[in-house]
Parts: sequence; structure tokens; C-alpha cells
Amino acid sequence: MGDVLAGFHTVWEFDADSVLIRFERGIRTPKLLQALGERRIPYEALAGVELTPGKRGTVVLRAVPRPGADPLMDAADGQLKENYDPYRLVLPAERETLAEYYADEIRAALGPDAKAPADTHLVAAPAPPLAFKAYDGKASFDGSSVVFRWFWTGASSAKWKAGDQRFPISELTGVEWRSPEVFNGHLRLVARGADGGEPGAADQNPAAVVFGMGYGLVHDSLPFAAAVLEAVRAASTSNGGGLHPHGAPVPSPVEAQQAAARPDPGHIADRIRHLGDLHQAGLLTDDEFTAKKAELLAEL
Repeated sequence: MGDVLAGFHTVWEFDADSVLIRFERGIRTPKLLQALGERRIPYEALAGVELTPGKRGTVVLRAVPRPGADPLMDAADGQLKENYDPYRLVLPAERETLAEYYADEIRAALGPDAKAPADTHLVAAPAPPLAFKAYDGKASFDGSSVVFRWFWTGASSAKWKAGDQRFPISELTGVEWRSPEVFNGHLRLVARGADGGEPGAADQNPAAVVFGMGYGLVHDSLPFAAAVLEAVRAASTSNGGGLHPHGAPVPSPVEAQQAAARPDPGHIADRIRHLGDLHQAGLLTDDEFTAKKAELLAEL
């Protein structure tokens, strides 16, 4: 099509086989959309398109993704608030006729399998490396492994006892994201071979990090979950040659444990800075701060 349709905080650029959705930067644009920046959506990733009345003299054009086509929407699992939805374009009501024209153009471009779930991801997730701070630890993902490093001030004794965790993508079958804007928000990794029973509380589960108190915000944790989900799905559909999607050898369980056991100086520095913040806030005494800082330095 080669056309551009600009709405509030979002611009759609139409190509022959896809639409490029760009999100503006600004205080009125939700942080999730700012973090995403732009996304290219192939028409084959869509199940349909809707045009509905909006609020205060607007109309809303929304592309409907096929289940399984977009790792971000799969990870969100229906939990996103309306204004966080990256498939919505809000327009002034006087542009309704133009919006209807583009809705028809998109419908005409839909693939033959539009009504069926996608067998593979068709929309790219944010690219690793990615990291965010949860309430009880720092989560990082380098494209091949997810690492959880616990915070002394937030992690439960069960997590401290288990130690920092490393999960090669080859050992995972999924990821569960529960929005930080609801009770018990968390990100939990689903390990291969899990018995399918109740995983237990996220704050006691070493395969999960807990949100809340300004940690694990949607714009940080959801792109992370989407990237992990994309990698897990790609690994599960590979040829099974013992390699990650990008050809890196899968570490053995022993190698993974050894890697997790080695202290990361950057992580130690993060924990010391976190202690300093608590000390300045009056939550730790001078003696407590000094003692814990010495313990952390001794790990190096």
C-alpha cells in the first residue's frame, strides 16, 4: 500500500506484506509502547481488524493478532490494559471513513490461515540481552539462558538457600507472566519435565521472580517474558541437534551449576548499591550495612 496513517501517539505505515507500527516518545505515550519503539506486523500474523467508536470523539482501529503469532501478546495473555495494547490506533472521529478504508485493505491482505492459530511466531519479540529488577532479584536474559540473582533484602530464605539460578533455554518449555498491576504479579519459568502440579507461591519458587513495590514494571518485565518465550518456542521447533536457535552449544547441567556458582562482580556491586540505598533511607543501621557489605565483598 505504501501509505501512512497517523493517530494519537502511534503511526501505522503500510507495506505490501506488513504494517510497521511506530510509537511516539512522550509523556502521554504509555511506557510499554515507548519501550517497544516500533513493531513490524506481517499481515499473515493477523486474524482480522476491527473499527469501533472510541472515547471523547475518537474511533479505534485495532488489528487482531492470531493466537501464537506474537510472543508479546502470548506472554501478556489478555492482561494488558487497553491503552497498553500495541495493536490499537486511536484516531479523531472525523477520520472514520479513512480508517474504514484501511481496515478493508488489511482484511483483503489477510492470509488463508487467518482464523487459525499460528504454528510459529510471526512477529519478533524485543531482542536480548534484556534485564530488569524484580522485588526479590535481578532477571537477565542473553538469548541462551535466563539468570535470576537474588537480592538479600527481598528474596525469601527458600530462594537464598537455592542460590542464584541459571536456566538454559533448552531446559524450558514456557514462561508465565502475571502483571505487576495485579495481586501476586510475577514471572515464572516452566522447566522441561515439570510434573504439571501446582508450582507453589512465586516468592518461594526459585524458578520465579516477584513483582511489586515499583519492581518488574510492565514495560520492563513483559518484553523480557516475550523474548524468553520466543527463544523457548524456537528451540522447541529446532532440529534437536543439541544447539540453541543461534547455534550455541547447550551447556550441561554441571556446567550450568558451575556458571551459576561463580560470583558476578557486577551483581555484587548492584547488591552493595541496593544496601547503600536502604542505609540512606534509614532501613539499615551503620553496623548492619557494614557487616552485610563485608559479606558481599568476601564473595569476590
